[in-house]
Amino acid sequence: MSSLVWFRKDLRLADNPAWAAATTDHDEVEALFVLSDRLLEAAGSLRRNLLFAHLRALSADLGRRGGSLRVETGRPATVVPELAAEHDAVYWNRSYTPFSRLRDDAVVEATGPPIETFDGDVVHAPETVLTGGGTPYRVFTPYYRRWDQTPGEPASHAGQASVLGRCRDEIPTFESPVMAPGEASAHERLGRFLDAVDRYEDDRNRPDLDGTSHLSADLKFGTISARTVVERVGRSSSGRRAFVRQLAWRDFYAQVLYHAPQTIDHAYREEFDSIAWADDDAAVTAWQDGQTGYPIVDAGMRQLLVEGWMHGRVRMIAASFLVKDLGVDWRIGERHFRRLLVDADPAQNVGNWQWVAGTGADAAPYFRIMNPITQSRRFDPDGAYIRRYVPELAALDGPGIHAPWERPLETAAAGVVLGRDYPYPMVDHAEAREITLRRFAAAKA
Repeated sequence: MSSLVWFRKDLRLADNPAWAAATTDHDEVEALFVLSDRLLEAAGSLRRNLLFAHLRALSADLGRRGGSLRVETGRPATVVPELAAEHDAVYWNRSYTPFSRLRDDAVVEATGPPIETFDGDVVHAPETVLTGGGTPYRVFTPYYRRWDQTPGEPASHAGQASVLGRCRDEIPTFESPVMAPGEASAHERLGRFLDAVDRYEDDRNRPDLDGTSHLSADLKFGTISARTVVERVGRSSSGRRAFVRQLAWRDFYAQVLYHAPQTIDHAYREEFDSIAWADDDAAVTAWQDGQTGYPIVDAGMRQLLVEGWMHGRVRMIAASFLVKDLGVDWRIGERHFRRLLVDADPAQNVGNWQWVAGTGADAAPYFRIMNPITQSRRFDPDGAYIRRYVPELAALDGPGIHAPWERPLETAAAGVVLGRDYPYPMVDHAEAREITLRRFAAAKA
């Protein structure tokens, strides 16, 4: 008997529930990945390159079991049922976004052989952490308490089925990815982070330090499972507990979008769908290009363009600047991030953007507005992060680099001419803050 395993956001063999079940239940297994136009068009070049590299690595891992990864181009609702007809059963791990659920429903409707689905993307699936009344949580803290007390599923282990090898050469060619691809590399990144995780609580907000796990893209592509990370990190120090709490946030946003799919493009707090956002394409372009005149914002946006990644604290600062300083609809920023980030996950991206905007579940109050200069001085005190991505300001000293227009003599002495070498700030933060408060107050009225 043979089965088909449809890989999606789970490009690994270890602790992969669908793979474990299929290789245990059947004598032969075929591994499939479907490259759809929607998948490729939604991703920037850096994420596409990383995807192709991960697929090549997965195929190599399958090769060590005598097979390969079958990659087909087309619509999953067509490709999967056609290949499923050659097998006795189909296996995959569930996805929770609105698009994924519609896609999977279409595949189920068109597929003949039995289908087995599993939860392999999160620590606790969206339906498993609910209030005492059986409803989804709207606030993170009580969700986290229940999440932390919920027993996890045991790790899954692959069986002994032989792996088929077909269409070995159909993975597209790619340029060098932004990180080492594959499951083994993900575990190496986790191993390196374990040496620093005890400092995570202190270092995670410092973009000038290497204090984060660099596992977000691995969790996005599923080259390592979230529960493996939780299990290996543990909770034996405040830094480890703080990191595990971030994985709980990941599950929280997955369940928010699962139970409220409209929040993919609507405010969770419905009254804020009526906000009169600014219509300023030039401002959006300057923000996207890292030319706002606020160095910490520009450093983050340039890091995004070059690396397809941005430090978490800087993501919040850059997002707040777009929404609260420029008055631009959060959806414009969310879509820009979703396209360019190599770790882009719709639930996490939407959840975090709505948190910053003040429109989402358990969101920061709309009147809590980040000051980009204060944030810069606090979390990049010597300006090392800014110098890395805004080299035209590298000659400025620590205090002056955060707001060069405030120190015109020092800025000029360093050879930096504002308006020529680096832009003046687009807006005055204090004035923009007052406009934002009025904008949100009007929506609540």
